[in-house]
Amino acid sequence: MAQLNTNAQHLVEIAVCGAISQPSLRYPGYTLNQQGVGAVLPGMAGVVYNARVGDPAFGWAADHVEPGASIANSDSAADFALHYLTCIGNRAVVTSGLAKGAEGIVTGEHARLLVDFAPDVADLLAPGDVVQIVAHGRGLALTDYPHIELKKCSPQLIANMGIEALDARRIRVPVTMALPTRIMGSGAELNSEFVDQDLMTGDFALMEELGINRMRLGDIVVIPDADHRFGRGYRKGAVSIGLCIHGDSVMTGHGPGILTLMTCPEPAIEWVIDPRANLATILNIREIV
Repeated sequence: MAQLNTNAQHLVEIAVCGAISQPSLRYPGYTLNQQGVGAVLPGMAGVVYNARVGDPAFGWAADHVEPGASIANSDSAADFALHYLTCIGNRAVVTSGLAKGAEGIVTGEHARLLVDFAPDVADLLAPGDVVQIVAHGRGLALTDYPHIELKKCSPQLIANMGIEALDARRIRVPVTMALPTRIMGSGAELNSEFVDQDLMTGDFALMEELGINRMRLGDIVVIPDADHRFGRGYRKGAVSIGLCIHGDSVMTGHGPGILTLMTCPEPAIEWVIDPRANLATILNIREIV
């Protein structure tokens, strides 16, 4: 398959860094579930050892579980740079602590940047360890398809996704599933360069009917009739491609988080269902069943 033409040779590669965040809870620690019952569950931040890209997004006794290591910068301006400059597929290097020198790969952006490390590296990580990311991808564009906008994509990600050029206006992207816009919830109010949009998964029968309950962390998905150029809204015929970056939630209006990767206001992005359209495979992170 021929590679799509991009402006990758003109992009800047720049170092940004953060530290692995300690998980925290607000007193009294309870999160209300969809029946109004409070539960205390592991949530975001820290180093998660047993949830990685390729694993299920549903079924964890957790709320918004973030796979891998979650990093942030304590300076707000530096943290915004970390969020806005880092792209999916960027290389990360541990620069302090027992795992100093070990490498990982960026697999998501939530309240923090999410980085996957091999299990033997994760065993050595601790909150406070500094992680440097080689940020590369901000400003990336498909030069033959200027009407299709890329978000948070590294050149490596685009090169490995198996995208097919159909004609002068259309491309085809492998995805694991399609998500109807009516189930897209929290995060619609945010700009699509920053953080994700949650699914609304309270109707469990609907999730099973649509096959969404089989979603995995790291899945590439499509949202038809969604325009994510300047925010996240409904537009008939528009198409957005997203990435599942965190797990399900017990809260009403929340669920697995979908980060925007590309969007177009017209039906120029077609898709094909491929169960292996997951970061674990695309970025050669690990084998998945």
